[in-house]
Amino acid sequence: MKAMIFAAGLGTRLKPFTENHPKALAVVNNKSLLQRNIEYLKGYGIYEFVINVHHFPDQIISFLKEQNNFGCKISISDETDALLETGGGLKKASTFLKGNTPFLVMNVDMLTNLAVDKMIAFHKSGKALATLAVTRRETSRYFLFNDKNELCGWQNTKTGEEKIKRTEDDLTPKAFSGIHIIEPQIFDLINREGKFSMVDVYLDLCSKHTIMGFDHTNDILLDVGKPESIQQAEALFS
Repeated sequence: MKAMIFAAGLGTRLKPFTENHPKALAVVNNKSLLQRNIEYLKGYGIYEFVINVHHFPDQIISFLKEQNNFGCKISISDETDALLETGGGLKKASTFLKGNTPFLVMNVDMLTNLAVDKMIAFHKSGKALATLAVTRRETSRYFLFNDKNELCGWQNTKTGEEKIKRTEDDLTPKAFSGIHIIEPQIFDLINREGKFSMVDVYLDLCSKHTIMGFDHTNDILLDVGKPESIQQAEALFS
């Protein structure tokens, strides 16, 4: 299996570090977020990666070269000219990810102990176009799932905005963990161009295609997006 790590973001919440560095190189207990997630996925037999870059891209490229790509095959998807968000970034990297097998995507600033092998097995058993890791935690934006764990919509509890794509009773809100397993056929179905979010892609597709939610509520999950979350991460990840 191949994996894509989204590392192009500006990391504005991690200032002042990100005024001079990419967030992917923020350090938790002497290891960068990028190194931690490469090693995490290697633990599940993933050795082929594509990493997108935009903010201080040369630092990421130099870091990987210095570490001999951590013994992996790593391709760089260059978004230096324009930051494309998650959907546009995935589409730009499609040449690296096309094939006959699903691939994994994750945000570089998410740290977790989610069992990737169990998520892959769940994805395959559900015969889904994509499977999204989710938890029952408090946030402002949620994906909405039916009782079969199929994606039906999205809501923002702060603004009251709601997008329902499949009308069903008793939808359950769950928070997205920034980890997906996706079938490569998705590239034939994305009709958006330029800068766009994968959230919009999933909402475009879920009425006609199966997008599943993989609930891993009891796992460790930390969004290392703010300076104070570095301290939290150091207490959880050695």
